[in-house]
Amino acid sequence: MIVPMKKTSVIILAKDTQNSLKELRRLGVLHIQHHRVPQGKDITILKDEIVLLNDALGILLQTDPSCPSLAEDAEVKVDDWKHIARYIIDIRKRIEQAEEYGRNLTIQMAQWEPWGDFDPEEIKKLREKGIFIKLYQVPYKNMKELPGDLAIKTIFIEKGIAHCLAVGQKEFSLSFKEISLPQMGIEAMRKRLLEDQEVIKGLKEDLRRSCNYYQRLIKIKKKLEKELEMQEAMRGMGEAGELAYVTGYIPVDAAQSLSDSAKKESWGIYITDPSEEDLVPTLIRNKRWITTISPLFKFLDVIPGYRELDVSPLVLIFFSLFFAMIIGDAGYGLIFFALTVFAHKKMGKKISDKTVFFLFYLLSSCTILWGLLTGTIFGQEWYLKAGLKPLLPALTNTKVLQAFCFFIGALQLTLAHLWRALRQLPSLTVGAEIGWVAVLWASFFLAKTLILGDTFPFFGKWLVIGGVTLVIFFSSPQRNILKTIGKGLASVALSLVNNFTDVVSYIRLFAIGLAAVAIADTVNTLAASAGEVHWLISVPILLVGHTINFVLGPVGVLVHGVRLNVLEFSSHIGVSWSGVKYQPLKEQE
Repeated sequence: MIVPMKKTSVIILAKDTQNSLKELRRLGVLHIQHHRVPQGKDITILKDEIVLLNDALGILLQTDPSCPSLAEDAEVKVDDWKHIARYIIDIRKRIEQAEEYGRNLTIQMAQWEPWGDFDPEEIKKLREKGIFIKLYQVPYKNMKELPGDLAIKTIFIEKGIAHCLAVGQKEFSLSFKEISLPQMGIEAMRKRLLEDQEVIKGLKEDLRRSCNYYQRLIKIKKKLEKELEMQEAMRGMGEAGELAYVTGYIPVDAAQSLSDSAKKESWGIYITDPSEEDLVPTLIRNKRWITTISPLFKFLDVIPGYRELDVSPLVLIFFSLFFAMIIGDAGYGLIFFALTVFAHKKMGKKISDKTVFFLFYLLSSCTILWGLLTGTIFGQEWYLKAGLKPLLPALTNTKVLQAFCFFIGALQLTLAHLWRALRQLPSLTVGAEIGWVAVLWASFFLAKTLILGDTFPFFGKWLVIGGVTLVIFFSSPQRNILKTIGKGLASVALSLVNNFTDVVSYIRLFAIGLAAVAIADTVNTLAASAGEVHWLISVPILLVGHTINFVLGPVGVLVHGVRLNVLEFSSHIGVSWSGVKYQPLKEQE
């Protein structure tokens, strides 16, 4: 649930600003709203230092993704963290320069390989002895036009162009394209490329050793961020003569503790309800089972607005189902479960918030269950041919599964409108929400008729008529009936077709799941055919094929499973994900 907030202003003596802010930070409940844009030399320096650290930490993470899980080396000292951060960034730049040099050298080698190996310096020395050597590109048909007093040697011909070596006893110039000599010969280029690769190898090893600084640099970064937070709070305060004041938002259950501190510190304090214009931060508190879905929202970096709904319970239920249907394979579910167990044991002690592990336990378990219901374990075809039966054979029927997808869509969107209706009671606009529910189920039956060929039920038209009528008269009820009807018709015109397409869009669950099963079955068929030659051929086919399919599964979940929740479902329930996260001024954890 979204925690109710109070808007609070704390008035203090200007001379006590720093001590008062430290006390507010100790309390850790006030989300500050600045009265003016925080500016100052200290703030600029802190921001630059944090950017420097972020750059260095990003390089270390790119070098070794396991950096965050490495235990902090107590022997590693970070006396001058700026020097270390700049050193890490400098190494990265040197690696990039060396890699760019290596790429250019490789291109040059490919260009000069047909000419053969020679030393450009020897050619330059021959000039001093009166022997002039130049390289030219001459159209083959114009070769006879070359002067006879020159020794001409054709090195190679490419696309009708002769690449020639011209030798003379005096300075000369031809009317054809002259090729400038390279800085070094092919063999020297190869040697330089090997040296370049060794330099890159050494620099990368230096970066890997620098990963020992990761945990210490993270601590320094957090400390700087807290200092920046403090400085911004101080510079963003309002002032009135000898008084200063800070305004922000606190959870309603923190009002008493803040009032007690105000008495103790002799502050002035004003607590009120936020107005409609206030940009109130969102704080979500839920029961433990509901918070299981929170890692998904953190990953997507979305949060509902303060006046919107916390849809975590419904998203948890439906996202788990969508994940299972898109992955669709009990075998893959077992691998997800095993990987989660491994990651939990490997990194569990180093991660304070273990919710992400429990989320994947849930998603993996749902996938295993769905795979058993549909008879899909590393593919479906072999399972059925072996005479084994799914726990729910009806789900192997394409038509039934498509109808099930439409049903899930209608159900989830219905729950969205019913939840909105409960929030709107006792307003008459509840009637419009009930109307949209009727339209959604009419869309469900229409989708079955148009796509699956089912007969449209006799009561379907009454669902449409009744639903549209309710929407027209209750979307925006007013004393003037004509205005009511006008706004209602506008609402119907904008949303009627969208309701149908939103229900139909849930068929993506069927399509992506079917594609995953088809790939698994194809891999198994190819492996079985190759196995007739030798089993050593079929094993790589199975490993590579199923690995690719396994990796593609989560991509489908992110693209389609997430979309159905944060777009289709959220638009019906009225969640725009425009919230600001509640971030109180508090001490470093």
